[in-house]
Amino acid sequence: MFSGIVEELGQIRSFSRRGNVTLIEIAAEKVLEGTKIGDSIAVNGTCFTVVKVGVDSLFFESMPQTLKTTNLGSAKAADKVNLERSLKVGDRISGHFVTGHVDCLGVIRSKRLVAGNLSFEVAIPAQFLKFCLPKGSIALDGVSLTLVNKKSNVVSVYIIPHTLKNTTLGFKGPSYSVNIEFDVLAKAHVSS
Repeated sequence: MFSGIVEELGQIRSFSRRGNVTLIEIAAEKVLEGTKIGDSIAVNGTCFTVVKVGVDSLFFESMPQTLKTTNLGSAKAADKVNLERSLKVGDRISGHFVTGHVDCLGVIRSKRLVAGNLSFEVAIPAQFLKFCLPKGSIALDGVSLTLVNKKSNVVSVYIIPHTLKNTTLGFKGPSYSVNIEFDVLAKAHVSS
């Protein structure tokens, strides 16, 4: 379980395929602190298990399905990724509950100023619109955000300067894909 508050930008060092499993090495600093084998780390909002801790990097194993259904499948060495360690019981939760189980991929349609605020419009598959509740939460590449609007199959969110500076959303623009996880509480509400 995560909060959607990104702790640092990591950098992919390598992908190496071993049979049906891909080993991913990601350079990190802050999330290395206290991390051990078996811990969960969100990488662009996708929950991975640490299989090795290096001096300045973490290693994760990925199944083909994860690479196929997230934007990590099109990532390459040197790409930056959002990193967040899992929540600890008793810690403050600053964002919203994020499981690290990506629901779908979205595509950024626009990144523009609206009334002085930076707005992202993201196209999502129509079957997921039911989880987009007014002022509800959404995670884009693991970043906790609040839905501002939805029209047709496009949702919009505002991004503050701090988030732009400290996450992959700062350099992503139109046509970039983002991993999307809808609010677990909205999913429970709609499904009940």
